[in-house]
Amino acid sequence: MHHPAPTSPATCCADWRIEDVALRHADTEVEQRACFAVMHELRPHLKNEDEFLDRIGRQARQDYRILAAWEGDQVVALAGYRFQENLVYGKFLYVDDLVSASEQRGKRWGERLLKALEGVALQAGCVRLVLDTGMANALAQRFYFRQGLLTGSLRFGKPIGVLPGGAA
Repeated sequence: MHHPAPTSPATCCADWRIEDVALRHADTEVEQRACFAVMHELRPHLKNEDEFLDRIGRQARQDYRILAAWEGDQVVALAGYRFQENLVYGKFLYVDDLVSASEQRGKRWGERLLKALEGVALQAGCVRLVLDTGMANALAQRFYFRQGLLTGSLRFGKPIGVLPGGAA
């Protein structure tokens, strides 16, 4: 069952000014379904569009949104993000997902999405943009360094049981 995005939290559904005309939020079910193929490249454990919609619907209750790069009605890259606050950073924008379709890599979509998210973070009063990447993902790490992101910590984790969809 698809869980629609909430409409009340101010940070979640605000109309952020995004200057790049190729970028827009995927807020409707049709737009979100258009994101599945690209997201599936990054998250291959997602079984199908319905599971994807269910999961992002639940995440939307935590202000999760997808900013997508569009060529016509085709999604070519996307960034899933949410606003968070903690005692370490204060209010920050967390990037859950950042991916370009395999045939679109090298076309600067990731750079454009991160730049737009920096603008969203500023408009929302955030003090940082934060993301995680795998320790072995050297290509992504080089890309993030080129974008001005620096390593600030290591995240430790431990699987607790089996997560829905088989992801641990």
